[in-house]
Amino acid sequence: MNKISIRFILIINRQNNEGKAPLFCRLTYLKRRKQFSTGLFINPIIWNSKQQVAEPPDDNSDYINSQMSLIINNINQAFLMLKIGKQPFDVDDIFTLYNGDKLSRDYYVVEYFDLFLDKLKKLIGLEIKEATWLKFHYVKNNLQAFIKWNFKKNDLPLKKLNLHFLTEFDYYLKVVKAQKQITINKTIQRFRKPIKVAVSEGYLDKDPFLMFKSKRARTEIIFLEIEELKSFEKYEFVQPRLQLVQDWFVFSCYTGLAYNELKKLSKKHIVKGFDNQYWIHMKREKTQKELAIPILPKAQKLIDKYCVDNRKIIFQLMSNQMYNSLLKEMAILIGIDKRITTHTARKTFASTVLLFNNVPMEIVSELLGHSSITVTEESYGKVVRKNVSLAIEKLNKTLKP
Repeated sequence: MNKISIRFILIINRQNNEGKAPLFCRLTYLKRRKQFSTGLFINPIIWNSKQQVAEPPDDNSDYINSQMSLIINNINQAFLMLKIGKQPFDVDDIFTLYNGDKLSRDYYVVEYFDLFLDKLKKLIGLEIKEATWLKFHYVKNNLQAFIKWNFKKNDLPLKKLNLHFLTEFDYYLKVVKAQKQITINKTIQRFRKPIKVAVSEGYLDKDPFLMFKSKRARTEIIFLEIEELKSFEKYEFVQPRLQLVQDWFVFSCYTGLAYNELKKLSKKHIVKGFDNQYWIHMKREKTQKELAIPILPKAQKLIDKYCVDNRKIIFQLMSNQMYNSLLKEMAILIGIDKRITTHTARKTFASTVLLFNNVPMEIVSELLGHSSITVTEESYGKVVRKNVSLAIEKLNKTLKP
């Protein structure tokens, strides 16, 4: 068990005009020393270094001995408090606490992430959704599991975060957790947020992410081409529930509404705009960004079809899981060889309906409710290049001699 050593040292070569020398206290812990002045001055004649006392007993000696005893008690109390805390500490921490100063806290990675999560939880309903908090909590669980797997410990000092740690974490998520690169990048991105806070609060000297570069994720945007969209619109389904799904999906293809927005769409969201045309005005569920989407003729036709009686919600959607299951079945019936989901309609709106009709990228970004145009460019850059390629191909045929 590690113990603390406390000794008093008389600095004889620094005697004052009265012939008294200053008394210093020397702490030793984990082979490291900390020496400081006690503020006491003693005549070297009365100092017994071996016994650590002033003698013979008199008023002056008794005062010095009582002051040394008080110093020892206060140091031991500071030492005991640090031991109870069950966090690593050194001789400087013992002196700092003894001296009445506040310790500069050395947090651990998971411990600090938990503090970040506690603060974030209070913002649920104010700035963030509960789903957002759960995503950060999921990252913390993966982080904790990684530390246990790689370091055989429950936690690791925050100051030990470095490029190697992040590289190994990336490897763990890929190999052990079998996550796709796009998921890994999201995890690293969310992990970086509490670390940036730790840097700003002075618990880390530098950002360990500065030299870390996430691997590029290859994502393929699945959407319906023009002919596929027409086939989906015109196909005559016999089952009533497939007809419903057909209408919901087509509506999303011409508005870009994701499942959650489509599910909440009501009459109050349909507003006549400055151009005397009808628009959809609502907040996007994921980003809470205001959406303003002009209602195209095919979308308006479906609103007229379902906006009847006194119903507030326009489309009475089934569960997302069931919706996707039926879309898979419908794609087979139509002969579309693609994995269609509810989100495919949103991608189709951005690609086939907007970009293929030369709508500028910044407008597409605004209509989709993306947090920034960068998100749109990263997702749909290849679609634009394909559109350019088709235009050049058409031009080549026109200019062919």
